[in-house]
Amino acid sequence: MEPLYQTKMNCICCETIFSTSRVRPSFKKAVAIDSDFCGYYRAEANPDFYVVRVCPTCGFATTENGTQRLTERQRKNYLEQIGSRWTPYDFGGERDAEQAMKVYKLALLSAQAVEEKPRVIAGILHHIAWLYRYEGNGQEELRFMRFALQAYIKVYEEEGSQLNNAKLMYIIGELNRRTGELSEAVKWFSRIVSDKRIMDEAMIRRSREQWQLIREQLEQGQPVSPAAATGAAESPVQTTA
Repeated sequence: MEPLYQTKMNCICCETIFSTSRVRPSFKKAVAIDSDFCGYYRAEANPDFYVVRVCPTCGFATTENGTQRLTERQRKNYLEQIGSRWTPYDFGGERDAEQAMKVYKLALLSAQAVEEKPRVIAGILHHIAWLYRYEGNGQEELRFMRFALQAYIKVYEEEGSQLNNAKLMYIIGELNRRTGELSEAVKWFSRIVSDKRIMDEAMIRRSREQWQLIREQLEQGQPVSPAAATGAAESPVQTTA
């Protein structure tokens, strides 16, 4: 069975019906997962490469978490800022790492043009950081993790009461840790552990583990720097086969 299948999409910007590839559920099982939920997959297909769908006609790029309808003002803003310069191109087939990076950055530009919700922009930024991690480009990974961190903080400030606070707080804590802001990371992890209203045992356990990891870093005299905090020597969490 091929890992990819085609599905039809209707562009919410120009109403073009186009095809895009998705990864079959049976191929989506990660063989390893980092502490900030970056997944590693078998060679056949990385599902993260196919999260973004791109209209070949106008170039509008979005994810399933993005807005489902554009206002006239949003459409006008996108077309003026990006669509007017778009050269028709079809990203609907198989994608490599380079194409995946292009479509995520196009999704970021599209989201910014239509003023998407902070949580959508945060997710796109975080995924771009993961793509740089796959490449081994630590400098750009760090840069986009910092962008993602600021976006997640904005999500917490604006939408926190509507979301899974524990997971959001954990991601903020973990991205602080990975970008070298260890004292800030401890604040977020400790809030999860000490808040009696939080019942998410998985996030409480993860927060305790990362809090302990920071303690060990400091006790061992490891440098409090972004390079050290990203856990370059850290093994991803292995999943069951």
